[in-house]
Amino acid sequence: MNGYSFDMQKSMQDALTMNNKLMSGLQNMMEIQEVEVGMTPKELVYSEDRMKIYHYIPEVSKPHSVPVLVCYALVNKQYMLDLQENRSIVKKWLAEGLDVYMIDWGYPTHVDKFLTMEDYVDGYLNNAVDFVREKHKLGAVNLIGICQGGTLSAIYAALYPAKVKNLVTLVMPFDFDTTDGLLFRWSIGMDIDSMVGSANGLLAGSSMNYGFNMLKPFQLSFDKYLNFIDQLDDKEALLDFLRMETWIYDSPDQAGPMLKKFIKDLYQQNKLIKNELEVGGRIVNLKNIKMPVLCLLAQKDHLVPPASTRPFVDSIPSKDKALLEFPVGHIGMFVSSKAQKEIGPKIAKWVKER
Repeated sequence: MNGYSFDMQKSMQDALTMNNKLMSGLQNMMEIQEVEVGMTPKELVYSEDRMKIYHYIPEVSKPHSVPVLVCYALVNKQYMLDLQENRSIVKKWLAEGLDVYMIDWGYPTHVDKFLTMEDYVDGYLNNAVDFVREKHKLGAVNLIGICQGGTLSAIYAALYPAKVKNLVTLVMPFDFDTTDGLLFRWSIGMDIDSMVGSANGLLAGSSMNYGFNMLKPFQLSFDKYLNFIDQLDDKEALLDFLRMETWIYDSPDQAGPMLKKFIKDLYQQNKLIKNELEVGGRIVNLKNIKMPVLCLLAQKDHLVPPASTRPFVDSIPSKDKALLEFPVGHIGMFVSSKAQKEIGPKIAKWVKER
């Protein structure tokens, strides 16, 4: 009557296919004992409070003479750059001859709830740079900053320009006067004082993670689990999914004073691009960033929209600066096939040429 017909045979076949997929997936899940991430060989070379510095074992006999120090964001873990063997921008850098050091910010506890931006920039990051400089007997090192770590690296380069030979930033929020990203619109009216106060000075990483998921609720909280069902009978695809889930939900807590300054001074008052940001009693003057600078952004980034990153190169006086854009998302900058084939090697080539 209504033109609808029910195909019993097809429905039974679909049900059987799904049942087989679930049974195969159950077997795969039982066989997976541990989800391994960040497996590229490395050694712990420095630690201070929660912060650690890892040195990746070089893969060439004579790595580049000036090492790179990677500064990741505080809100996620740095092993995104080394998620798995075939999705590791770190391995690409090593294969290209770079000597790579990586900061692991660790997991703040209530002992750390009073940490400020000064503690991170003038303290931990400066100490990390000094450690690598002294180990290699160099005046300056290459600094690579990722996401929020890129913002901190730019701040550091402006305050300590003599210690940074080359600056590379990836998906870095810089100009916060944009409404292109939902996170930027939310942050304008965010009562960060109340949020940190109700959390007793240490905002839970799970709270931050919930907010990030709400930026794309259907894709990040619904679609991916539907796709997960399709991947159950493919063990390698299942492992890829579990590695990404491990990283997504591995969210460190955030020290209240640091987070409040980042939200108030940057997201809400946009002080960095205005040369009004004060750190440790000093103005962060972008005119000090005269070293070579490479800035990379993701055109499909939902966390850090391109409009926030693009103004950086025009705001600094460096005569050797470049902006590279790639048709990927925020995470795609590190785990996509383009990241492995193009982005990683381009960064290495640019650094070695300088």
